[in-house]
Amino acid sequence: MRTPQGGIFALGTASHAYLEFDAVPGQGTDLVQAIAALREPRTTMGGVNLVVGFRPRLWAEAVPEDAPADVNDFDRELVGTDGFVMPATQHDAVLWLSGSAYDVVFEVARNAIAELSALATVSEETSSWPYMHDRDLTGFIDGSENPSLIDAPEFALIPENEPGGAGTILLLQKWEHDATMWESLSVAEQEQVIGRLKSDSTELENKPDDSHVARTDQDRFGKIFRRNMPYGTVTYHGTMFVGFSADQRRLSAMLESMVGLAGGPRDALTLYTRPLTGAYYFVPASDSLRRFIPDEDSAE
Repeated sequence: MRTPQGGIFALGTASHAYLEFDAVPGQGTDLVQAIAALREPRTTMGGVNLVVGFRPRLWAEAVPEDAPADVNDFDRELVGTDGFVMPATQHDAVLWLSGSAYDVVFEVARNAIAELSALATVSEETSSWPYMHDRDLTGFIDGSENPSLIDAPEFALIPENEPGGAGTILLLQKWEHDATMWESLSVAEQEQVIGRLKSDSTELENKPDDSHVARTDQDRFGKIFRRNMPYGTVTYHGTMFVGFSADQRRLSAMLESMVGLAGGPRDALTLYTRPLTGAYYFVPASDSLRRFIPDEDSAE
């Protein structure tokens, strides 16, 4: 039985950091090996979870026999019919660290960057934290459609008997909120944009076709497992979209629907928040990473 990276499903952590790396030219495969061999800290009180992922085409070059078929990089921007753009900012690798407090996340992140400094540079860095238990910075409950932890692996993980088994495809996007515009709306107007009640996340029976819920309907596109987190400061903030799926098409189809390329209107939420980044990463199973660890480490 193959084992997924445990941090994917480790809920309840209070501090997060996302580090995206670009490999030094000619060092892509070496970077895969170096990141895969990073020692994952044990999840204890004060510990840190470490989830690592790679640009899909880079992983396929490094480990072709364990690369899922038809998983592509986010290598071109997505442009809606009205000109709205989701940027493509694909990098070579990502480290997602989460823990009980930011000081330990900070130290592990610094050490990881130092270990990789000869092979890659940090191209994007974001720190995140939960807000009001389970709400994003629009004030709405986030992840209402998330499957339970019992069911999540079924939707997030590639079947074990397929290449890349027990791995997952990650869509990582950084969304900046226009808080002034959003907060100028009444609660009832915000609910029409989202398609849910703000108080308890009940889905509206007569939600608009351009509501966020309607444009990302998981009954239509398929279930994904989300680990979204707020980021930023009081005056500049937004949402880190962190979505995992066993099938990349579920993710890309949702994005196409949001920008209005799926035969419907553009997602109304994109009038108040815009993506600054966009990348796909393949997150291999722990078993796949262990192939890069020297025998003496594996024996510990």
